[in-house]
Amino acid sequence: MENFMNKFEEKLGPIAAKLSSNRYLNAIQAGFLVAMPLVVIGSLLLVIALVPIPAISSFFASTGIQGFLLKYNGAATDIIGIFVLAGLVDNLAKTYKLDRIATVAIAISGYLVLTEVSFGSFGSANLFLVMFVGIASTEIVRFVIEKNWTIKMPEAVPEAVSASFTALIPAFVSITVMNIIRAIFALTSFGTAANFINTVVQMPLLKLGGTLPAVLIFIFFEMTLWSFGIHGSNIVGAVFSPIFTALTIENQQAVAAGLTPTNVINAQFYQNFVRLGGAGANLGLALVMFLFARSLRYKQLARLAIGPLAFQVNEPVIFGFPLVMNPIMMIPFIFGPMVIAIICYVAMKTGIVPCTNGANIPWNTPPLVSGFILCGWRGLLLQLVCLGVNALCWLPFFMIEDRKAYKEEQGEI
Repeated sequence: MENFMNKFEEKLGPIAAKLSSNRYLNAIQAGFLVAMPLVVIGSLLLVIALVPIPAISSFFASTGIQGFLLKYNGAATDIIGIFVLAGLVDNLAKTYKLDRIATVAIAISGYLVLTEVSFGSFGSANLFLVMFVGIASTEIVRFVIEKNWTIKMPEAVPEAVSASFTALIPAFVSITVMNIIRAIFALTSFGTAANFINTVVQMPLLKLGGTLPAVLIFIFFEMTLWSFGIHGSNIVGAVFSPIFTALTIENQQAVAAGLTPTNVINAQFYQNFVRLGGAGANLGLALVMFLFARSLRYKQLARLAIGPLAFQVNEPVIFGFPLVMNPIMMIPFIFGPMVIAIICYVAMKTGIVPCTNGANIPWNTPPLVSGFILCGWRGLLLQLVCLGVNALCWLPFFMIEDRKAYKEEQGEI
């Protein structure tokens, strides 16, 4: 087993390293991080506006408080694209050592030309187009500057003025390219680049990413990487985060419009239901250690870890148990979250538990609290069921490790 793990890590390590250092994936992650505060504020106020307590909800609706609070959510989802675009381009420009402010301004200008200056173009429906424009515009600017197709000013000219002239030609080229693309799509049946991206790229990806098999594949690769000490959440999450986020925002918009959310798979499904206690669903392991550990080592670890795990912080268990490079614990570490995902998916798909309401709550919101906020009392019960099932997944494997540790403490090994 140790030989197999060494060979597996040897083959997988370089691939994981390349993915984690990919400039485009890192830039996309940075873009979504810039937008996250606005989305979190909007979604939290959405939860308050539509609190699942009929008396309070009716009072808010009749007094106008509900409409007032919903404006925040609308503002967040309607212009999320501009923040994703700015954050993405800023990160990529920093990587290339370009003028970050000028490059962001060029990208936004090009996007406005491509979408014909539509305010709705910055909504969540066009996030994939935002990512395309951000990367393409920055690459055009980099190419033009590397070719020295810029206006050079004398050294006596102030730096700010010189930078403005340096950006003139790159801006013209980038915006012209976007205008040409806009004109080409205007001649097609799609009409706009946004319609093309949504039809050919975004909608198929959302449908694929919103399926149970896709989530199970995501979990498998994420947890396999973690098992070898590689931050699987950052690597695999860079690919899936835009899809999960877009699905979350669709649910959020449905709830704000008074409709029933239909996307079972989304960011909150994964973050707050599958990952009970962080990546690998380690809260179940802490519960098992707390109740059944015989060895002093794991009794103490349970006391130290159960608090952080309640807030989704799992490093004390991952590296303190350890779960990394542990062939016995690798099995529940990888497959335990997959079992939870199947249970949650079936429960929500069949209507036993409602889909999450799109509230983009903080990732470290404790289980049970998050379940109630996202799905009401049925969400809380679902998390309890999943926690119990997950504990059973950990139990037999933990007993093997605990028995070994106990014998070592008794001097029997």
